[in-house]
Amino acid sequence: MQGHQAQSQKVQFIEITTHQAGQRIDNFLLSLEKGVPKSRIYRALRKGEVRVNKGRIKQTYKLQAGDVVRVPPLRVAENTTPTQVNESLKQELLNAIIFEDEAMLVLNKPAGLAVHAGSQIQLGIIEALRIIKQDLPFLELVHRLDRDTSGCLLLAKSRDSLLHLQQQMLTDGIDKRYLTLLKGTMSSKEQLVEQPLQKNTLSSGERMVRVDPEGKKSKTLFIQQQSSDIAQLTEVKLFTGRTHQIRVHAAWTGHPVAGDDKYGDREFNKTIKNFGLKRLFLHAWRLTIVHPLSGETLALEAPLPASLNDVIQKLPHS
Repeated sequence: MQGHQAQSQKVQFIEITTHQAGQRIDNFLLSLEKGVPKSRIYRALRKGEVRVNKGRIKQTYKLQAGDVVRVPPLRVAENTTPTQVNESLKQELLNAIIFEDEAMLVLNKPAGLAVHAGSQIQLGIIEALRIIKQDLPFLELVHRLDRDTSGCLLLAKSRDSLLHLQQQMLTDGIDKRYLTLLKGTMSSKEQLVEQPLQKNTLSSGERMVRVDPEGKKSKTLFIQQQSSDIAQLTEVKLFTGRTHQIRVHAAWTGHPVAGDDKYGDREFNKTIKNFGLKRLFLHAWRLTIVHPLSGETLALEAPLPASLNDVIQKLPHS
């Protein structure tokens, strides 16, 4: 690790291999210098500190094999990325693997763990897994889940698998199903919501999303599974993958997600807490994908955590 720290304090020239080609320059720099804020990378691109074949490039530039990239020192402080994972987290993550082969790894992500490191979080799931599975030359997230959400998280073990799976995500080739607990009972068994969503960042740095005609096209299908006197267990099919999409669309229908302290209903959250809910009731339950190597359709399922199942069992039914 020491060598890398020293190295990233001076200018590097990196020749792009065929394995690295096809990536956007900004994504390449982000994966190269883990933990460096995006804003620092975009500033380096804007100012021309980063160059390809001695010329300035835009952040959207796609790298080609043989390109020589000038990478300036991007780290402001000494690299403090952890190099070890404590035994309990290691066991928790290894036990959470629900599928693994040479192309990919699927994790039943525990709630409360961030998928990657950030300004407040030194070690995310991806960084921890790279340390645990050091023999893997490549490991990247195909998509993200919010910190408070549990369930199916897809990771690719090669660039080809990553691109294949991300392409499926973009073209609606992956069937994404969630389980959530909503306030009250929807009037119909199924409700399709197609409200555009706009992402805003507050001055505190907190992200808030709201329904806005100027926002991005978003589509969510809510399917009632079972209902009690105060809440309904709902299956959700996601057609688009916007930030906080399920939570904002659910709140828009008047049936917010249980335990949602950002978009939810305070009184409802208090009531549900009495039935043992200690977190956001949102679980990425099932992913149906086309395997990047075999071309077979694969249904991956992460069972609902016992803590959430207990809440459902305790709910009153008339």
